Amino acid sequence: MNDFSPASVLRWLFGSKEGAANHLLPRWIFLRALGLIYYSAFFSLVFQIHGLIGPRGILPAGEYLTALGEHFGRVSYWYAPTLLWFSSSSHMLAGICWVGMIASLLLALNLWPRGMLAICFVCFLSFVSAARDFSAYQSDGMLLEAGFIAMFFAPRGLRPRWGGASPPSRATWFLLIWECFRIYFESGVAKIMGGDPEWRNFTALDEYYQNGPLPTWIGWYMQHWPHWFHAATAFGTLALELGLAWMMFLPRRIRIVCFFIVTPWQIGIILSANYTFLNYLVLVLGFLLLDDRFLLRFLAGRWKNQFLGTKETQAAAIETPKRDWHQTVRAQLYALNLAVSAVMLTLIFYATLAELVWMVKPFPLPTTPVSALEPFRIANRYGLFARMTRGRYELEFQGSEDGETWLVYPFRFKPQDPSKPPGVYAPYQPRFDWNLWFASLSTWGQEPIVVRTEQSLLRGDVDVLLLFAGNPFPRAPPRQVRVVGWQYWFTTASEKRSQGMWWRRQQLGLYAPTLERQADGRVVALQWPAWEPRE
Repeated sequence: MNDFSPASVLRWLFGSKEGAANHLLPRWIFLRALGLIYYSAFFSLVFQIHGLIGPRGILPAGEYLTALGEHFGRVSYWYAPTLLWFSSSSHMLAGICWVGMIASLLLALNLWPRGMLAICFVCFLSFVSAARDFSAYQSDGMLLEAGFIAMFFAPRGLRPRWGGASPPSRATWFLLIWECFRIYFESGVAKIMGGDPEWRNFTALDEYYQNGPLPTWIGWYMQHWPHWFHAATAFGTLALELGLAWMMFLPRRIRIVCFFIVTPWQIGIILSANYTFLNYLVLVLGFLLLDDRFLLRFLAGRWKNQFLGTKETQAAAIETPKRDWHQTVRAQLYALNLAVSAVMLTLIFYATLAELVWMVKPFPLPTTPVSALEPFRIANRYGLFARMTRGRYELEFQGSEDGETWLVYPFRFKPQDPSKPPGVYAPYQPRFDWNLWFASLSTWGQEPIVVRTEQSLLRGDVDVLLLFAGNPFPRAPPRQVRVVGWQYWFTTASEKRSQGMWWRRQQLGLYAPTLERQADGRVVALQWPAWEPRE
């Protein structure tokens, strides 16, 4: 850039024509992968959304939006930006999932990427804004932030192929790298600022594979590796998050080295734990550290010639632009797009930078931009595993007809049967099972989903029953329902060889009140819990 006038700087940062023309292949890979990640998010919702926030679900969206509207009035539309304001019926819930799945597949197929990204963003935000406890995950914010920036990052057109006609702007490329960096760095800051002695003593990962939300069978084996390995990976985690992550902003060769550090790290996490689409998203963000010159050597001959031919054709088109009214309209639209991009991307950068600064020290920075973007989850603060859980507690729903014989409601994904190996489910996200893991670290009074699920089981609500792997009362709902707490541990290698068990467990007692459905339909509490979880 030779001209340093404000207009030239603006075009150099936010313009597509002046964009990073050497990042077409990383962008192509990232957008295809982002489409598949969006698909995994919507696909998992199709089977759960009715039981989670449907009219007969655990936390009905309609009930929440009605209460929000009565309290805040029209401002509620800003606090909860969701299509469910129009309708929160079962058909509407299914509709946003199916529309989101179709749009995400079209994005993966490179059909009108900007339009498909907008549809995916609106549909996923519609769920997140109305799901309350079932969308309080950092992974949801990561996907919405990446998906929103990607709308400006993606190429124009219905079928843009490699996107040579509209390279990614430098600002969008930087903000996606910035998001990747913050996921690492802010997680490291949270670990240090949180004061957890396990990170300071490098013991944080000694029981990590056992105590996470949804372990895998690979994690069982890794748990039994020697202490020096867990101490080394704890040190490596802090070194990567607080130190090596800065390599993302250094010259090309160092960024490529950084890619070969973070990529196997993320693959290891994916194999050893089920963190839904979170690590897949961080993994594909890492591909933006590469460039065309590096990736071109891995393209097949036909694709390589096609890609090089596309760039040559685009260069020739730039040298001989057409001078007609179409060009004038395009120039005006380009100027409008440049202005919108500059405003939105600058706001996101300021809000995320402010959030990062506030993690370290509460400087008196303006909060209005941060508050304005907060409902849309596109400028987030991250902090994964700031404090490590020191035990694995599981909740189990049981029903009874007589108060003596209790039958168990089997889960689809959570550890329950000690002889069943933990599975690999990611990027599928079983939100009900995940939330029960969080509830097990809290008290029933702080987790309304537990008692609401008990009430749903007493009514025999079909949508909630489908969140479980089976129904032990197929003819009629039970008369009583209770929730029992267990503590779980991985078995030792010798126990697994002799008994064939992956888990051993100990019952801790009643977690939530035992509820009974009386003859007149009223629900009463028969017994109150004496056990409280401890982290």
